[in-house]
Amino acid sequence: MAIVISPSAPKQFALSITVTEDHERESLVQELSALLSTPDFLNIEEGEEIQLWIEGTQASDTDLIESIGFVPYRDLIQLRCSLPVKQPTIQTRSFVAGVDDDAFLSINHRAFAWHPEQGDLDKAGFAKLQQETWFDSDGFLLYEVDNQLAGFCWTKIHLDHSPALGEIYAIAIDPNFHGRGLGKQMTEAGLNYLSSEGMKTGMLYVESDNAPALHIYKKIGFSHFLTNRAFRYRV
Repeated sequence: MAIVISPSAPKQFALSITVTEDHERESLVQELSALLSTPDFLNIEEGEEIQLWIEGTQASDTDLIESIGFVPYRDLIQLRCSLPVKQPTIQTRSFVAGVDDDAFLSINHRAFAWHPEQGDLDKAGFAKLQQETWFDSDGFLLYEVDNQLAGFCWTKIHLDHSPALGEIYAIAIDPNFHGRGLGKQMTEAGLNYLSSEGMKTGMLYVESDNAPALHIYKKIGFSHFLTNRAFRYRV
């Protein structure tokens, strides 16, 4: 259990703090108050904002955090489902590094222009992700229409979880191909890839206000597992 301070934050924040799910809530307010009272340590200037994530939010967390000046602004929901799921009718292929990079980044940028983290992914950031030990191009599925990339489903296997857990890490459909039901089929393709790798449970994160995505995921068989809540604090 921990409070993790990271200088890597969405551009509107000077700093991001994450409180892990199993952190003791009784001491949380005191610990955060102590951090806020040492701005020199945090290297934060007056008027700048701090982001705080509470993983696995509990019923009493919001009142606790609001008591020291933080304001909730975003909920990220983790959904889970049993594998396998219905087979899609579309045919996908695996990502090829050095060939598909630009097409992927183009769709990712347009599909996630609104997203505070995923939308900022560039070539350098993508190259770093490809060096992660969990990256597997076989589980990075692409769907093409007339030789044009129409969507992707990027999966991730959590081997540090017992039993191992399969995640839909990122999924998007090119806006030009919206309305064709591809989101559901791409999700099913990713989940069944994870199933083929021995995963019994699939998971993903989705914004709480993304009603279209939530509707699709419910139809596939996902249900709520936990909520991560983000707060903001102006110094």
